[in-house]
Formats: sequence, C-alpha cells, structure tokens
Amino acid sequence: MTKTYSKSEDAIAKLTPEQFRVTQQNGTERPFTGEYNDNKAAGIYVDIVSGEPLFASSDKFESGCGWPSFTKPIEPAHVTELRDTSHGMIRTEVRSRDGDSHLGHVFPDGPQDRGGLRYCINSASLRFIAKADMMDEGYGDYLDQVEDI
Repeated sequence: MTKTYSKSEDAIAKLTPEQFRVTQQNGTERPFTGEYNDNKAAGIYVDIVSGEPLFASSDKFESGCGWPSFTKPIEPAHVTELRDTSHGMIRTEVRSRDGDSHLGHVFPDGPQDRGGLRYCINSASLRFIAKADMMDEGYGDYLDQVEDI
C-alpha cells in the first residue's frame, strides 16, 4: 500500500512562526541555529507539513555551513528542484513535492565520493523520526536506509 502525503490547512496552522516563515514564505533560518544541525541520531527527516520522507540520517554529513546537509534525498520523487534567482544569485531551490514546503537549496560542493551534492536544508522545514519510532509512525519501509548507531 502506498502512503499518501499532502499539505493541509491543519498542518500549516500548527507550524511555529519560524516554521511558517521558512516553509511557506521561502525563508532561511540563521546558520547554526536549527534544531537538527548537530543531530547525530539514526532516523529519517520528513516534511514538517506533509510528513513525506525526505532525508535519512545515513546521508547526513557535517559540511560546516550551519544547516543540516545531506548527500541525497531518501525518496527522490518526494523532492522537487527549482531554479532560484533571488538575492542576485542563481541557485537550485529544494521543495517537498506534496507539501510544497521550501526546504533549502542543493549545491554541487558535497562529498565527491557520495555523489558530489550538498542538500542544505532548514531544520524548521523538517521533523525528525528516530529509528526506534519509524515502524510505529508508518515509515518502516525506510528502515533499511538508516544506519545502526
């Protein structure tokens, strides 16, 4: 059975002001302030709005940029990439497909041995689900993508 994800007014109403600013108004949290920047626990990161699975802890790495960084999405179909020309730069914005949440940006300066990409993601757009809770929360299909710590 395929799980469905969607953006709902109820989920948006539960967002903190910072989560709303980041996900709904294309904001960026200040570097080194996000809840998950230093998180080293095993699990997955899902869209705070829709719950769609986005990134696995096994693909997280320390980039030093001040935001959680990942080498790839856990489920590429749940992530969309758009050209972003705001702030006088050309970047690639990353959004959740079903939640349409602004997540962050992807850059070509990640670890070369892991594909060379750095998904630079705002903690405010994410909810972390620990490996021990993944089955109970309906994300058991992704357990094989999460390392044992």
